[in-house]
Amino acid sequence: MSKIAVVHIFSSHNNTIITVTDITGAETLAKASGGMVVKADRDESSPYAAMKASDIITEKLREKGINEIIIKVRAPGGSKSHSTGPGAQAAIRALTRAGFKVLRVEDVTPIPHDGTRRKGGKRGRRV
Repeated sequence: MSKIAVVHIFSSHNNTIITVTDITGAETLAKASGGMVVKADRDESSPYAAMKASDIITEKLREKGINEIIIKVRAPGGSKSHSTGPGAQAAIRALTRAGFKVLRVEDVTPIPHDGTRRKGGKRGRRV
């Protein structure tokens, strides 16, 4: 029987965080972020950092004998940006190239149903 894990990719414009849990989401199997693999703060969200973080995840999953994954991609969402950062695509590509069978890719960005007000004030952010 094949082991299945859920890969949560949080990709903002400042960082990319990859967390792997079991199917229930209760137990974290592995985690890595862009900040763990690059020195400069500005490079944390880059596709290169996401790729290297995926390589760390790949090694940890191989040790645990996992070969099938479900990918859940998330942007900051809510009252913030709804678009994923530059690292999301690179992370997904790196995981598929590593030989994992991807069962599905879901977008789990939180969408507000008219919740709190967006930051920036009445006239918005003035540049």
